Amino acid sequence: MGLIFIIISISIVWVASLWKIFFSHSKPTFLNEGTPLHTKNVLLVVAHPDDESMFFSPTINYLTSKGHNLYLLCLSIGNADGMGSSRKDELYRACVVHKIQLQQVNVLDHPELQDGFGKVWNHGLVARIIEEEVYSHVIDVIITFDSYGVSGHCNHGDVHYGVRKFLHDSSPGNIEAWELVSINIMRKYIGLFDIWMSNLDVMQHPSGVMHCLLNEHPLKSFRAMAKHSSQWVWFRKLFVSFSSYTYVNTLRKIN
Repeated sequence: MGLIFIIISISIVWVASLWKIFFSHSKPTFLNEGTPLHTKNVLLVVAHPDDESMFFSPTINYLTSKGHNLYLLCLSIGNADGMGSSRKDELYRACVVHKIQLQQVNVLDHPELQDGFGKVWNHGLVARIIEEEVYSHVIDVIITFDSYGVSGHCNHGDVHYGVRKFLHDSSPGNIEAWELVSINIMRKYIGLFDIWMSNLDVMQHPSGVMHCLLNEHPLKSFRAMAKHSSQWVWFRKLFVSFSSYTYVNTLRKIN
C-alpha cells in the first residue's frame, strides 16, 4: 500500500511538472521588470563547447523566444582530449538548433585559455576578452556560471571570476550580469521535479534578485546536445535526460 501511494504521488508530481513546463505560460519578468519587453543584447559566456546546451538551454530558449539578441562567447575549443576542432564545429551546429545567429558566436583558441582541470585561466585576460565583446556588440546583459560552475570545473569558475573582474574594473554602469545558480548533487539529477525547488528558491529572495526560467522546449535541448556528437556518449545522454539544468535554470543577479 505504501509503495502504491509513493508511485501515485510521484506520478502526480511528474504530470504537474509537465503541465507547468508546457502549458503554464506565466508573464515573463526576466529582463522585463517594470517596462514593456524590448530587445536587449545579451552575452552568454561559457568555457567549453557543449556548456551552452548542457547547462544553459532553458536560458537560451527563453531569450530567443522573447526576441532578445543573443551573443555566445566560448572561451576555448575544448581541446583537452585533442578533439577541439571537431568540438568547435559541433558548437556551431548546436547553435543552429538553438537559433543563435552564427555570426554572433565567437569560439576562442587562446594558448592561455586551454581546456583542462589543471589549467588555471588568467582572470584579467578573461576580463579583457569580455570587455572587447561588450563594447563591440553594445552588450546590455551578461550571463555566465557562478563561482562553483555547476560541475565544479575550474575553467567554469575562472569564467565567473573573469566576468566579475570586468564588472569591477571596466564595466559601464548600465551592464546587468547574472549567474547560473549551482545546485547540490541531490537536486541536480531529479530532472523535472526540480522546477518546484527552483521556484521555492526564487520566492525566498527579494523580487528581482533571482529568476527561474523553465525550458518550454526540452526536446530542442536534446537535439542541440546531440549535435555535440563527440561528447554524446551514454553517460552524457543520461545526464541530459535526468539533469535539472535541462528543464530549469535559476539565475541570480551579480552585484
